[in-house]
Amino acid sequence: MAGNEDNTTETENKTGESNHSGFQIKDLKLTQNFNALTGVKKRITLVQVRKPGPKEYVRVHSDPNYCLSTAVLDFKEMGETYLVAPDLWESLSNELIPKILYLTINRQKVVRIWPIRLPDEEGKLDDWNQSALEAAGLAKSSWVRVASNRSAGMYETFEAGGDLGDPAWPDMTFQEILDIAFKGKFIDDWDHPALKQLRGEI
Repeated sequence: MAGNEDNTTETENKTGESNHSGFQIKDLKLTQNFNALTGVKKRITLVQVRKPGPKEYVRVHSDPNYCLSTAVLDFKEMGETYLVAPDLWESLSNELIPKILYLTINRQKVVRIWPIRLPDEEGKLDDWNQSALEAAGLAKSSWVRVASNRSAGMYETFEAGGDLGDPAWPDMTFQEILDIAFKGKFIDDWDHPALKQLRGEI
């Protein structure tokens, strides 16, 4: 019979007790600062050393303390870059490449090191690296995407059309980030596996 008081409603069971659990869905939604509220701090354990992907928008840290111009040893076949101690630079001068290491972050808050070749002693630089340097400079103040244009022999830079906000940089020093990025990839003696491989000993 319609309107029978014995029927159970959505919020009341047969004993007259409420089925409501004491919470509202709207009150349980995560906020932007959830990690801060719970005291959780994301720990960075891996930092890749490579240029940004062609589909991702990135920023470059604008603080000059978060970049490093240095000499590196590249193993392109394996996609690996090594830092080298200064006292080995002269002996390895034919193998080393001067590069600047920039700290980048994408919209997913993934940080990476972006290595870009620097001009030689005569100030010469190919179009690929020149355009990469220009893209990195723009990325210090804007979100940019960098894609290869093989027909032009250079990188094209695309600036984000919308307001993507400011980057959320990790609370770490550049030294701490480089320690992670180059763990096991700092050459400071002749017995380093990378140099043994270069000499054909392994």
